[in-house]
Amino acid sequence: MSALAPLDPATVLWEETLPGGTHWSGLMRRGSALRLTDLDGGANVSMLLFNQEEKLERYNMPDTLKAQHTAFLTRGNVLMSDMGRVLASIVGDDLGWHDTVCGVSDAELIRSKYGEARYQTHRNAMHRNGRDGLLIELGKWGLGKRDLGATANFFSKVVPDANGYLHYVEGHSPAGAAVDLRFDMNVLVVLSAAPHPLAPAGEYRPAPVRLSAWHAGVAGADDVCRQHCGQNTRAFTNTDRYFAQ
Repeated sequence: MSALAPLDPATVLWEETLPGGTHWSGLMRRGSALRLTDLDGGANVSMLLFNQEEKLERYNMPDTLKAQHTAFLTRGNVLMSDMGRVLASIVGDDLGWHDTVCGVSDAELIRSKYGEARYQTHRNAMHRNGRDGLLIELGKWGLGKRDLGATANFFSKVVPDANGYLHYVEGHSPAGAAVDLRFDMNVLVVLSAAPHPLAPAGEYRPAPVRLSAWHAGVAGADDVCRQHCGQNTRAFTNTDRYFAQ
């Protein structure tokens, strides 16, 4: 069960469920927000973000992390573009840790961990992978392989050991856990709900995620993400100037 406040029905724009393993893309306008809810527990949502008006501007993982002195994302953090602007802000979070460094699974990895299940024989129960799912969605917007980059992997936690090896933390996201993303630009959002690349092998059962969009408004002067650190404040200033009229 999420600890986040229930959404006001008067502000909700739409809702839909993203089945485990599948993919989605759409335009989220400045001032709108998206709540991702892990319905069964153990979900993974890999996300790419692009400036809808100029898709060469997109989520930049290195700048996002170094500007905020972090290796993971949680409430107060923003997802920065390569132009020093804020594409999206995390304004609510049940978990406190979302992976930024592991990327997405590909067909070979999924086949080696879960076996092969093709559409021809398994139909909608086929085994999908993150890379192909993102490419399908990117193709709908005139984008392709060269536009694949580092993803933010919501609901997943990965930690290093003393030797620097990364380990997936099982049970990190319980059923009902949620994260709220406010969009501070007009953003093309591309999602995959395929398993995290470091998730344990076994039965292929990626969890479904509910997408709930609502009107949140733009960040105020006292916004938790704007005030998180000096770099965030400057990024919001750049963003506000981009939309000044």
